[in-house]
Amino acid sequence: MATAKKAAAQPTASQGNTKIPNPADMLKGMAERLQSVNLTGAGSKLLDSGRKDLQAVMQANEKSYKGLQTVVQRQTEMIKSAIAEWQSAAKAAPGKDPKENLAKLDELGRASFQRAIDDIKELADLAAKSQKDAFEVVRQRVQDNVDEVTKLLQRK
Repeated sequence: MATAKKAAAQPTASQGNTKIPNPADMLKGMAERLQSVNLTGAGSKLLDSGRKDLQAVMQANEKSYKGLQTVVQRQTEMIKSAIAEWQSAAKAAPGKDPKENLAKLDELGRASFQRAIDDIKELADLAAKSQKDAFEVVRQRVQDNVDEVTKLLQRK
C-alpha cells in the first residue's frame, strides 16, 4: 500500500511536469487584483451607465418607430398612385377597340408589375436603413459600456 502511494505521488511520463495551480493562490491573486481596482464613485457611475443604457434603448426604439412610419407612409403613397393609374386606365377604355384596350391593359399590367418590384426594393431599403440606424445606437452604447468597464478595471 505504501509503495502504491509513493508511485502515485511521483509524476509519470504521461502526466508530464504540468503544475496544477493551487486554488488558494488563485483566490489570493484575484483578491489582490480586486483590491487594486478603484471603486470610488462606482455607484454613481453604475447609475449613470444604466441611465445611458435606457436612453440608448429609447433612442433606438424611436428611430425604429420613425422608420416604420416612413415605410407605411411610402407604401400608402404607392398604393394610392397605383389605384389612380388603374382608375384612369379603366375610364379611358370604354368605347374603344377591344384589341387596343387589351393591349393597353397588358402594357399597364407589365409596367405596374415592374413598378411593384421597384417599390418593394425601395420599401426594403427604407426598412433596412431604419433598422441599421437603430442598431448603430445600441452598438455605440455597448462600445461605450466596454470602454467604461475597461477604464474602471485599469490599475491606478
